[in-house]
Amino acid sequence: MAAPADARVLNMHNGGDVTSLDPHKVSGDWENRVVGDIFEGLVTEDVNAEPIPGMAESWEISDDGLVYTFTLREDAVWSDGEPVTADDFVFAFQRLMDPETAADYAYLQYTIKNAEAINTGENEALESLGVRALDDRTLEITLENPTPYLLSALTHYTAYPIPRHAVEANGDEWVRVENIVVNGPYKPTEWVPGSHVLTEINENYYDAGNLAIEGVKFFTLEDESAALKRYRAGEFDILTEFPTDQYQWMQENLPGEARVAPFAGLYYYAVNTQQEPFTDPNVRKALSMSINREVIGPQILGTGELPAYSWVPPGMANYGDPARVDWADMDYGAKVEEAKRLLEEAGFNEDNPLSLQLRYNTNENHKRIAVAVAAMWKPLGIEVELYNTETKVHYDELTKGILDVARAGWLADYNDAFNFLQLLETGVPFNYGRWSNEDYDALLDEQATITDLEERAAVMKQAEQIALDQSASIPIYYYISRNVVKPYIEGFEDNVFDIHRTRWMSINE
Repeated sequence: MAAPADARVLNMHNGGDVTSLDPHKVSGDWENRVVGDIFEGLVTEDVNAEPIPGMAESWEISDDGLVYTFTLREDAVWSDGEPVTADDFVFAFQRLMDPETAADYAYLQYTIKNAEAINTGENEALESLGVRALDDRTLEITLENPTPYLLSALTHYTAYPIPRHAVEANGDEWVRVENIVVNGPYKPTEWVPGSHVLTEINENYYDAGNLAIEGVKFFTLEDESAALKRYRAGEFDILTEFPTDQYQWMQENLPGEARVAPFAGLYYYAVNTQQEPFTDPNVRKALSMSINREVIGPQILGTGELPAYSWVPPGMANYGDPARVDWADMDYGAKVEEAKRLLEEAGFNEDNPLSLQLRYNTNENHKRIAVAVAAMWKPLGIEVELYNTETKVHYDELTKGILDVARAGWLADYNDAFNFLQLLETGVPFNYGRWSNEDYDALLDEQATITDLEERAAVMKQAEQIALDQSASIPIYYYISRNVVKPYIEGFEDNVFDIHRTRWMSINE
């Protein structure tokens, strides 16, 4: 089916450089924007980022909440015309959990039976994973424990199918543009690392006839001021971030185009808990206490981000109010004095100042915050070296544990507090500071066995309090999404997950 006559390519500023088109090899929101347009899971997102049927037209859940049976739609087809089968999902989940795949995000689907044991090498039988094809159109997923957020988690790219026939034909080269086979609304036609990814309509997609946008050019560009200039010149239709010091100007000169909305995410600083002197919880606490969070959102950024004194952002489903650090309500001057005392106890003073490197990835807002935090630490006698790299290098080094203190952020993959708490679990790849606590890990294990939602929340909150009391990491503020959208774009709805699939949008100039 052809696109409507007035359809055209959407030009999107996408921020970081896309490292892969393989759903098992990506991890950033800038990559999610691309792979979420070209692949689709059993469940997908609607315009408000809520779960709706995708490749599965329906599903049934067993009375004990452990077995989900999905029926695939009859018109589920790969871009090369081959049918999408239940076996493609079995292949994908086994590939995700296979340790040889080295998928950093595999742990997100550990709720599936035997997933963790397989992924950690304890169980070498891939076929024992709780995902099996009952026939070509029927997929059964068996869980370790009832999981209230499963359908939301299945919208994530770790749950996308992978075309077995394409992978077996091309090996690792299956993901090259000339070989790739996809099942989403769009298919990639060009990928130039460091520059852009270009897509067009996948005519074999079941809803292709309703797609109003011909394709998307996802531009790599980490310089937000340059992106705004190109937006004003008409080169971009959507910005996925903007320099916050331009917010007031945009409100006055581009009314209604700068979109700021609540976002289920946390901006934080990871601290290397395996390296002296950051092995000392009181040193980490001093660093955290002396950050004046109240000025960051309204003054340093200018877009009103709320100060974070918890690890889980407010508003997560079935969680209530998150735990908080016990010093949250102290006067800032008193916090600084207590931070000085803690550092002196740890042996740091004018004669022996604490020196550290503060890392951040290239971005004007990250730099603005890092400069401000370094100034907040200066009265404590802390000597700070600011160090920035491009996004891809930054996160690669963090994953390898190369940091003193480093900027990071987490955006909810699904609507559940566990998604944030799991970040601090021992051995999780995104636990950049390598913090480890047996009681914390045990509580996270325990919550997985609890079916009563209130009781489960109470156990998770105990774990969160341990992490906060130990200053496992330094929460700074809760995210808000910052997009700039041309007035002629329709179907771009602000939502707490900041997911906006091209499928729902149109261009009406």
